[in-house]
Amino acid sequence: MISIRRLTYFDAPKIKKMISYLGNDDRISQTLTVNAFALCHGLLPLKFKFMPESYILLKDGEILGLITIVPTSGNPYKINITKLIFKQNMYDVGKQLVEFVVARYGAKGAVSFIVTVEQSHDELLDLFLQGCGFRQCSYENLWKLDNFTPIQTTKAHFRHCQNSDAKYVARLYNSELKNLYRPSLERIKSEYVEPVFAGLANGYKNRFVLEEPEKEKIIAYLSITTNDNYNFIIDMSLNDAYNINYDEVINFALSEISSRKSRFCAFLKHRQYTKNADNLEKYLHERNLNCIQTQCVLIKDYYKQIKQSENALQIFQFGEFSSN
Repeated sequence: MISIRRLTYFDAPKIKKMISYLGNDDRISQTLTVNAFALCHGLLPLKFKFMPESYILLKDGEILGLITIVPTSGNPYKINITKLIFKQNMYDVGKQLVEFVVARYGAKGAVSFIVTVEQSHDELLDLFLQGCGFRQCSYENLWKLDNFTPIQTTKAHFRHCQNSDAKYVARLYNSELKNLYRPSLERIKSEYVEPVFAGLANGYKNRFVLEEPEKEKIIAYLSITTNDNYNFIIDMSLNDAYNINYDEVINFALSEISSRKSRFCAFLKHRQYTKNADNLEKYLHERNLNCIQTQCVLIKDYYKQIKQSENALQIFQFGEFSSN
């Protein structure tokens, strides 16, 4: 008999055994820890959720697969699929888990589901695209900042991002999206507001903004994120109307990390769906940096059929839900 249910504390030994063939199974197991607060979190309405939630698929008591979702900070109706684990070649198990969370959280009010998949993983891409109805939007790349030495030493005058900046940062991010991708990838201002329970979330994130002198207009946004306090991801949104020096931005980010950690690895996120993506890629090649990862951005919009009378036209409502 097949069943899908929420991950519990007592499943930990079975999960560890299932993923024991992975070299980093201890780190993965730690990220799946279930505590008392997580159990209470599972009872919250979707609009209040902020922590990861995991589900497992069992057959005759044996765990065959696991999926983890994380609501987007500031916009819990946008769901990120962050883990999908299943026994070798059991892609149907993965498909059932994905369909389960889409149906479960879609019924609760979720309007979109997002996952990033390694470009080289053809079978997994096919699972989401052909099996689960996701569509491919674009790509995200990670470039490793090995022995990075800035050409120019001028320091950019970044300041810490405040919640009052959220509207302007969201406006900056959305304005830099290529028009083709804006409907699917736009962000709202609450996604840039520091959550009340930020201290309970996994990992660390620091945010900065750069203003245009005198006009007090935000022209750059920078975030530094880590989940293990060793590997740091630098992500930036820059207004392409201004000639912002990449060296200065990256150098500032590295100096912020080095002020806290003496040993670390830093990576730069390159989003191919932004207007300055080509210029940034050209710069990274000129600096002889290496792209170590390319992921496809896949999205599925959840819709509900509107109740209709007999013999009426069939009408669908796409991506519009009340938060009440």
